[in-house]
Amino acid sequence: MSMQALQGIRVLDLSHVIAGPTASHYLALEGADVIKVEPPGKGDILRWARDRLDQGVSVGFAAINGGKQSLAMDLKHPTARQWLTELIRQSDVFIENYRPGAVARLGFDYERVRAIKPDIVYASISGFGQEGEWAPRPAYDHVVQSAMGMGWMQGEAGQDPVKVGFPVIDSATGMVAAQAILAALLRRERRGVGARLDISMAQAALQLMWPEVSRVALSGHDAPRVGNRGFSGSPGAATFACADGWISIAANTAQQFQSLCAVLGLPDLTQDATLIDQGALKSGGFVVGLAPERIHAQLTAAIGQREAAPLEAALANLAVPCALLRPLSQVLPDLMGGGRMTLPVRRTEYPGGVMRDFGGGYQADGDPGQPLVAAPRLGQHTRAILQSLQVSDEDIAALAAQGVIRVEA
Repeated sequence: MSMQALQGIRVLDLSHVIAGPTASHYLALEGADVIKVEPPGKGDILRWARDRLDQGVSVGFAAINGGKQSLAMDLKHPTARQWLTELIRQSDVFIENYRPGAVARLGFDYERVRAIKPDIVYASISGFGQEGEWAPRPAYDHVVQSAMGMGWMQGEAGQDPVKVGFPVIDSATGMVAAQAILAALLRRERRGVGARLDISMAQAALQLMWPEVSRVALSGHDAPRVGNRGFSGSPGAATFACADGWISIAANTAQQFQSLCAVLGLPDLTQDATLIDQGALKSGGFVVGLAPERIHAQLTAAIGQREAAPLEAALANLAVPCALLRPLSQVLPDLMGGGRMTLPVRRTEYPGGVMRDFGGGYQADGDPGQPLVAAPRLGQHTRAILQSLQVSDEDIAALAAQGVIRVEA
């Protein structure tokens, strides 16, 4: 789950919603001290989504903000900006996802922050980057999916395009940002210099589609939408309806396709030279269908007579990649129960329930095995952080009364 490689690294995170907080989430998983700076009124808008675990802590917020401290203060107030300046001196990483130009108006653009802390790793996260005609545009996940060609790739040929069913670009942007920040910290360790990082949702979208982006850049032509068929082009790579559900099969190679046909009672299909390119079959590459629709019709008819779970077991026993198509509500109990795959499951207690998580997406030796502490309530750590800056209790009380900061009682 974590190597705790970032212990001793302090991150100032001025970002909100998903992309920026996801970046600092991965840093927190590695042991970084993350201070989440939020407006004192409502804080991060994601706090107030449905399914609350605590006051102002939604499930979505908790998922990517565990282990952080919440410092709630109004950065438009000069005193709050003075405190942020002092925190910058003590920090290693600065993350912001304001619209390009907005953070400069607060007085914390890269040049000013670098003047305060010369070796700072400064990460700006935006929709379309810091420069260019599109830079000022606001952006949300599905808008960027459309702008970058991702939405056009989804769905069946001849039908309406369909977006990916979850905010994939937001999450990918956070992952790209975390990777960039880690690389910058490593360079700082080796060379003693900071970094200015320009990370955009648009860039992350291109990275997710990189093989296809490269192909289209070379040919100038879009591939047809494949819907639920595999990108290999093999006629045995698709999602099929069974008698009692759906199954995705990836019979890409000759051996896999022959095994699929044997299980389905279609052993002669692979030898039919009018349907299958026999030369490709013998070359060791992916299976090439000469009449894909006819092959698909035969496979569909045969699979439609089978029950999904026994078919999955039969194909898996012959090393044919396959899986039942299941909603998350069915998948997660299997994963949480353990034993299905290598996956750490951690529990974090909240007043409104127990959060379970799988860590950072990998397992490592030396993992201490502890989950992150609960995601903070808005302003939960304001008092402690300001006290560490030698701010008096009287000043804290006065500014809280003015609404400049928010502190817990």
